Amino acid sequence: MTGFVGLDDIRRAEGRIRPHVQRTPMLADPLLRGCLLKQEYRQTTGAFKLRGATNAVLALSSAQLARGVVTASTGNHGRALAHAARAAGGRAVVCLSHLVPANKVQAVRDLGAEVRIIGQSQDEAMVEVARAVAEEGLTEVPPFDHPDVVAGQGTLGLEVLADCPAPDAVLVPLSGGGLAAGVAAAVRALSPATRIVGVSMERGAAMAASLARGAPVLVEEVPTLADSLGGGIGLGNRLTFAMCRALLDDVVLVGEAEIAAAMRHILFATGDRVEGAAAVGVAALLSGRIACGAATLCLLTGANVAPETFDQALKGRAA
Repeated sequence: MTGFVGLDDIRRAEGRIRPHVQRTPMLADPLLRGCLLKQEYRQTTGAFKLRGATNAVLALSSAQLARGVVTASTGNHGRALAHAARAAGGRAVVCLSHLVPANKVQAVRDLGAEVRIIGQSQDEAMVEVARAVAEEGLTEVPPFDHPDVVAGQGTLGLEVLADCPAPDAVLVPLSGGGLAAGVAAAVRALSPATRIVGVSMERGAAMAASLARGAPVLVEEVPTLADSLGGGIGLGNRLTFAMCRALLDDVVLVGEAEIAAAMRHILFATGDRVEGAAAVGVAALLSGRIACGAATLCLLTGANVAPETFDQALKGRAA
């Protein structure tokens, strides 16, 4: 696994970001026996993305930070990068597609970042990122396919195992693979018997389609309750595709009605409204697509859900 992000990288990231991120709680699901809920949505910016963005920003040189950073995002990474850049005294430019919910766009602006709305997919927004790097001298901090981002996300794996040293399985929302790769690297190293399952939605799951094909492929980005899991993995993916292929035990897809049911379940279990992307692991358990063991851990990764989207799920309607 030469070139992969490893346990040492993740431990270094943990030391770097510790003063800047929250240690989020874990609780036993009172309604689903054996299910443990890691409430990462209680992170400062409402999602796990702050870990990777903060690690990447803190690894930049002072010259890079002064010129500014740029990224494309489905919302949560952009918010995290805006927060991390502002905390470090740097400029952030965040490129978002027209599919990103308005509440997430406004949250990025509220943190002082410059927002550029480009195209109908994250892949189209990436074209503007490449232009900004080439013509404006900005440094790209990608949402997933970057070793510092993966290592930062991997710190969630360390935190999970500190609370539950040997879970039967860890269910990780799967999109571009930064979280899945980082968490899998940490868990595989410290609890090799634990199964690591990537969970995504049936609509437009680019990493799942790429893993099934054996190489990165283009997948149309379409509306879904799990909007944070949308977007491609990049045909030139350098890191996360190979790590997910090597480290994940399985990939499971869930439907829109199942995601909506899981969002409702989590509301009743915790009192909190989470994103559809955060609910996919619980959706896989509730639907029976994955059997719940004595300690099956679901990563609830974000709560930056648009009110109208949650209301849609609450009423039992799919996207």
